[in-house]
Amino acid sequence: MIAGTTSDAGKSTVAAGVCRWLARRGVRVAPFKAQNMSNNSMVCADGAEIGRAQWLQAVAAGVEPESAMNPVLLKPGGDRRSHVVLRGTPWGDLHAGDWATGRRELARAAHAALAELRERFDVVVCEGAGSPAETNLREGDYVNMGLAREANLPVLVVGDVDRGGLLAALTGTVGILDPDDQAHIAAFLVNKFRGDAALLAPGLDSVTQLTGRPVLGVLPWLPDVWIDSEDALAIAGWDGHSRGAGATLRVAAVRFPRISNATDLDPLAAEPGVSVTVTADPDVIAAADVAVLPGTRSTVDDLAWMRERGIDVAVRARAAAGRPVLGICGGYQMLGHSIVDGVESSTPSTDGLGLLPMSVTFRPEKTLATPVSSWHGHSVRGYEIHHGVASVDLDSGAAAEAFLDGARDGAAWGTMWHGVFENDAFRRAWIGEVARQAGVEWVAADGAPGFAERRDAMIDSVADAVEDNVDEGALMGLVRGGVPAGLPTSGGSRVGHAPFAGRRPCQRFASSCWHCASPCWHFVDAVSAVRVVVLAVRGAVLAFCVVVSAFCGAVLAIHVAVLAFCVRDLRLGVRCLAGGQVSGMGGRLCRCPCHPSTSRFVYHAQRRKGLR
Repeated sequence: MIAGTTSDAGKSTVAAGVCRWLARRGVRVAPFKAQNMSNNSMVCADGAEIGRAQWLQAVAAGVEPESAMNPVLLKPGGDRRSHVVLRGTPWGDLHAGDWATGRRELARAAHAALAELRERFDVVVCEGAGSPAETNLREGDYVNMGLAREANLPVLVVGDVDRGGLLAALTGTVGILDPDDQAHIAAFLVNKFRGDAALLAPGLDSVTQLTGRPVLGVLPWLPDVWIDSEDALAIAGWDGHSRGAGATLRVAAVRFPRISNATDLDPLAAEPGVSVTVTADPDVIAAADVAVLPGTRSTVDDLAWMRERGIDVAVRARAAAGRPVLGICGGYQMLGHSIVDGVESSTPSTDGLGLLPMSVTFRPEKTLATPVSSWHGHSVRGYEIHHGVASVDLDSGAAAEAFLDGARDGAAWGTMWHGVFENDAFRRAWIGEVARQAGVEWVAADGAPGFAERRDAMIDSVADAVEDNVDEGALMGLVRGGVPAGLPTSGGSRVGHAPFAGRRPCQRFASSCWHCASPCWHFVDAVSAVRVVVLAVRGAVLAFCVVVSAFCGAVLAIHVAVLAFCVRDLRLGVRCLAGGQVSGMGGRLCRCPCHPSTSRFVYHAQRRKGLR
């Protein structure tokens, strides 16, 4: 399993690189993520919907993507509600309050899917979610340490050094887990490093000393690795791509709160001479050469959000001025005249922007398909993921015409299909058309690589980085040998407590032992040697104290016995005083029957005849 210290630490990318690295060695490998929370998804050839990251990892592994590779896909529709896709098909909505009970069924499906893949593939590279150190989510977890323990997986923790706080994140990830979870954390990997790795080495040595786990390598910053990101956050990586032969075409996409399949914009950003910006600023939308309304998980709610910010006014003004506007899936639905929705939103119906001759009705059944068509002689293949069904009336607009499955009316364009711009010839023809509408002299660059070619080169660059910067013997040892034996654990984290202080793996860790899949975890601990000596001295002192205490105990017992006799005599004397009579100086006469020798304090005399 490849886990991370945070979201966007590079788990998905590293997992893709490891899949390609193994595939190059003839290993039949499959990717797996038990649960993905993302609105970036893909439709497989069999019609199953999975997370985009696992689809990319399957491409990296050279195998056909399938639903078992991402059995649970959560698509957030709000802060407390997610649409659930189970084994590639809609399962229903899961609310925050239902999470504890609902995930038991999801966990069973995830474990079954992993078992299925392990039967059919040599190796399964599992990707965690978020961070395994989120102990508030540990109960019922089936994607991070819960999965690692269920399937007995070694865990490689990836840390993003570019964010800062790497050393604390790596050490803290181990320290905060309980001992049974710690026993599966096998090693670390540093990601996104810029500069001289020698400067980082002392810090990594301290991590190894504190945790007893090695750092298998430091992956460099790879500026060209940004395509097909799982999170919309990564689209900031679009800046700074190559310029084309002509003018630059400026594309501004609306950053919806529930943006979906933002990867549709990747091919535009990858095209030389095209600059893509994602924004919520209406002025930026108005000033761009082309405006794009991308997909969204909640069309009606995001349309209301857009109206609150005045972005709808900017979009309408653009279309009225003949400046291009493109809507994709949810964005396309917004461009119609009306939307009737009883599925994604609590709002039953609303007006659209009225830029295309089309109306939308949402249905409970989700459309999942991989359609093929053409436009102006260019073949186009895409995929569909939507509940909304568009009804297009081309006769209602004088300038309206078909555009793939959707429509074009003047400067407004719309389609339900995702992934259409991955078709190179179509993409360049369409960019040329909207550039003319915008008055930009954009020219397609000669010899520019196609999008699929760029994607494959990106995967190769990650696999190359793994080969060049990671201890391949140690990594292959985890693949073949599983969880290393004897990993140090502690009772849990405490502030200021270093649970594995002074320990480090033996020098053979990354060589012979791992190559033969026999993990070696001897530890050199100078501090422990001193502790043993101190313990021996303390033991000797304790033994001496026990002997002395035994002697003192005997003396104490004697004194207690003497005291007991004294107390007895005192009691007898008191009794005599209480019941006797005084008779001169000859002693004390009493009726006490005690023998005279039993008292040290008084003379006992008995009134007997002939005595005294």
